[in-house]
Amino acid sequence: MIINKRVLDLFLAVPALIVLMPLLLILAILVRFLLGSPVFFKQKRPGLHGQPFLLLKFRTMTDSRDAGGDLLPDSERLTSFGRFLRATSLDELPELFNVLKSDMSLVGPRPLLMQYLERYSPEQSRRHEVRPGITGWAQVNGRNALTWEEKFELDVWYVDNWSLWLDIKILFITVWKILKREGINHPGHVTMEEFKG
Repeated sequence: MIINKRVLDLFLAVPALIVLMPLLLILAILVRFLLGSPVFFKQKRPGLHGQPFLLLKFRTMTDSRDAGGDLLPDSERLTSFGRFLRATSLDELPELFNVLKSDMSLVGPRPLLMQYLERYSPEQSRRHEVRPGITGWAQVNGRNALTWEEKFELDVWYVDNWSLWLDIKILFITVWKILKREGINHPGHVTMEEFKG
């Protein structure tokens, strides 16, 4: 199972990176000039079995701060260009490098924050029995329009029902969802609200 999944990841990720390299370079330049430096957003996230890895994305927010030096709320730091990157999922493209490194898979539960690990129920923690993915079963079934509980139920369902054909199905649905730009934001929030357990 794992070998087949890894073969699929490499079979698709390597050509995708080659084809998309000009786009990645253009986006990197635009991010640098429109949002500033650094170009990439890097953050430690839990991977397979909760082991940490460094997630790589294009940044979508500025570093704007208030008079006290504190970062402004996400809604004020997210520019129109940042919204475009998120709406089209172009900010996720650098995660293909995470797939090459075997930190991630093309398909799997989305890697969340390290501090969430201690907040999961034992059942919810099972989402870490597989590598996290760029897209996943929860992403094609509602994405950020879902509640945390609904997301985790879908993640665990994926763990229990994984197959190569399911991954291929999810990849095709993902392309359709991106084109339709569905479920980008959680209702009432610029990003998904914090999971508090």
